[in-house]
Amino acid sequence: MTGLDKDSNSPLDHVLILAPYRKDAEYLGRLLAAHEIAVRIGTRADDLDALLGAAPGVLIATHEALTPQALAIVSSHLDAQPSWSEMPIVVLLDRASKPDQVQAELSRAWPRARQMFYQRPVTTVELVSGVQSALLVRLRQRDVRDHIAQEIELRRELNHRVKNILASVNSIFEMTRRGATSIEEFAEDFRGRLGALDKVHSAVFHSEGDNVSIADIAELTFEPYRLAGKDRIVTHGPAVLLSRAAGTTLALCLHELATNAIKYGALSRPEGQVSFEWTLSQGDEPELAVFWQERGGPVVEEPSRAGYGTRYVRSALASIFGQKPVISFEREGLICKARGAFSRLEGQPQRPGGVEQQ
Repeated sequence: MTGLDKDSNSPLDHVLILAPYRKDAEYLGRLLAAHEIAVRIGTRADDLDALLGAAPGVLIATHEALTPQALAIVSSHLDAQPSWSEMPIVVLLDRASKPDQVQAELSRAWPRARQMFYQRPVTTVELVSGVQSALLVRLRQRDVRDHIAQEIELRRELNHRVKNILASVNSIFEMTRRGATSIEEFAEDFRGRLGALDKVHSAVFHSEGDNVSIADIAELTFEPYRLAGKDRIVTHGPAVLLSRAAGTTLALCLHELATNAIKYGALSRPEGQVSFEWTLSQGDEPELAVFWQERGGPVVEEPSRAGYGTRYVRSALASIFGQKPVISFEREGLICKARGAFSRLEGQPQRPGGVEQQ
């Protein structure tokens, strides 16, 4: 076997030439290489299995190269092709051959091949044009392969996301059911929590990738309260991206805190205000910190027993930050703060980082 591998800048596959006579192989190799078609040459059937293993885009075989051994090796290679593949094969017939008979025999032997036949002598233009067309066909087949792989991956991702959403809905249902004292309260709380979940998923969908910014989470979570004339929630912090999972959890926590503030805290009074801030420290292991503070509401007294919403916020923030948050029932207003390694939240700060403030 003579190895002749002429690389080019073409994105197409290389052509494998199988010709038992050195003169034919080298002539075809030079001809195609002159037209910037990458080629590899084989002169023996014994080398054919390894050459086909290099995944040529097109096989060119002279009639005399089609020995029973070569036919069997090519047939085995074609049978092992993936479903998207139909490798083009160009057969150069000698003058004494019977094209119809050869074509019928090869169609039976190689049913999964796109076959083209040329009777020698064949013009340069005709051969090169046919090979280029076959390479383009091969390129389209590989495009189909990539689309199939992408579709499979998208289906897997969709299945994964649907399962996660259903798990979140189930968790929200159980959380709401255990904390509700009436059907009306259950319906209102469940609807609100599902709305918070929907908003953060919408934010992730409209962003690039699987990350969502804290600013978007805060804006979407607090938007209903601003529309209701309660534009007393101030948010402030740098541009920071969280993973979808961390963003969803934070959104649900903010929803719980806002709902509690409306029912019992600062937002239950016209003069009450809430601030939500976040910071990201610099260094080799940056930390993310979030801070919720209420002012101007009724005098706060620490409850004798924490409600389910408070327990959820503690548990959920601990799960994403890696350490328990601090929730203080100060007389001036509720305070909730949490911090932890930013690497746990799988996001990246946007650069250059500005300050986002509502």
